[in-house]
Amino acid sequence: MGKSFGFHKAMDNSGAIIGPLIAFLLLKYLPVNYSNIFLLATIPAIIGVLTIIFFIKEPKTEQFENKEQKTKVSIKNIPKRFYFFLFIVFIFSLGNSTDTLLLIKTYETGIDKAYVPFIFMIFNTVSVFLAIPIGKLSDRIGRSKLMIAGFIVYAIVYICFGAFNNIKIFVFLFILYGLYSALVDTSQKAMVSDIVSKDLKGTGFGLYHAILGIALLPASFIAGKLYDNVNSQAPFYFGAIMAIIAALLMIGFTIAIKRKKTNKLNYPK
Repeated sequence: MGKSFGFHKAMDNSGAIIGPLIAFLLLKYLPVNYSNIFLLATIPAIIGVLTIIFFIKEPKTEQFENKEQKTKVSIKNIPKRFYFFLFIVFIFSLGNSTDTLLLIKTYETGIDKAYVPFIFMIFNTVSVFLAIPIGKLSDRIGRSKLMIAGFIVYAIVYICFGAFNNIKIFVFLFILYGLYSALVDTSQKAMVSDIVSKDLKGTGFGLYHAILGIALLPASFIAGKLYDNVNSQAPFYFGAIMAIIAALLMIGFTIAIKRKKTNKLNYPK
């Protein structure tokens, strides 16, 4: 399962490599303003939608073919530990503001604006190459360890973005940021699939993405307020703190799950 989500992550970020490269070429060599770049960005999205409509056919599962045997889906059947997992995701996501802040901080070092998307492409490239290996690794050693590692890497990256203002350091930080992305995104989605039963996976992923959306909106608002009203370092330190809290919660979550499994083995019903 981890390998599958790793492949999904790799394909997602592959497009994100090509996009910044095109933006770099447009900004560097053609007299194209930002408005036109955003308009051009809608073309791949439209092509993607048309591809889904005309070429992608969803296979019918046994559950939908035999409606008489379809089980009643209820949110009450979702394990309680899944809600605690979502709480961890929420806490981390509150500090995971828009990547635009990273690009703004990079631009403030004084580099040519055309090179900003090129540097961001480094992050996507690293994420693409690491997503599948990390997905495979999560299948072997578990998701929680990689999520904890990802949260810690994120905290380090954000602390350094707040503390430094050097383009050479930032290039290295974007490499680490790609590592974080591959660690967390792949492992989180695989963990959703692990915790939630087969007949509730759609509901589980719906809740997961709902929590992400609910958290990410105030995350960027908080980061923007800190950036404008405190200083340019504050949003990065806030993000690092939230990542550390999420890592500690995930450690506690992992220990609790292991203890529960041990107790079941020692005291069978």
